[in-house]
Amino acid sequence: MVLFLKGDAMKSTWAYSLLGLALMLGAAGAHAADAAGTPQAAVAALEQAWQKAQQTNNYDALEPVLADNFVQTSSDGKVTTTKAAALSDAKLTKWTSVDYSDLKFNVYGDTVIANGSFRGKGTDSTGAVVDERSHFTDTWVKIDGKWKCVASQDTVYKKR
Repeated sequence: MVLFLKGDAMKSTWAYSLLGLALMLGAAGAHAADAAGTPQAAVAALEQAWQKAQQTNNYDALEPVLADNFVQTSSDGKVTTTKAAALSDAKLTKWTSVDYSDLKFNVYGDTVIANGSFRGKGTDSTGAVVDERSHFTDTWVKIDGKWKCVASQDTVYKKR
């Protein structure tokens, strides 16, 4: 999911990622995902929760699904290395629409790599319009029996 980009784009990309994570990995979502059966199904449910968190601007819902040492790398190379910093940055953008598409999952034991496309519209902390299209890669690891996102990287599509 998108969490960081340079300037307003960085803030919006960061917010995309965090919102998606928040919703998917909310307390109820995390338990439901663990009960989903396969690692792919569990992480798919968490990615859906992340999207819902972004759609509702409920970043607190992401807190339970991010690892404490969560790392976000934005398309401009900015790296955030804590869950607290990522959640703080995510709150800078208010989304009016968010959609994920082309989700794919690769399972490697207790690790799942999720990637897909993000499309979001909203406003940044200055009130400027944000219209973002990006591709994201999220790395999920099962820690103490619960799926946690440990890393996320975003690449913004160039406008044509």
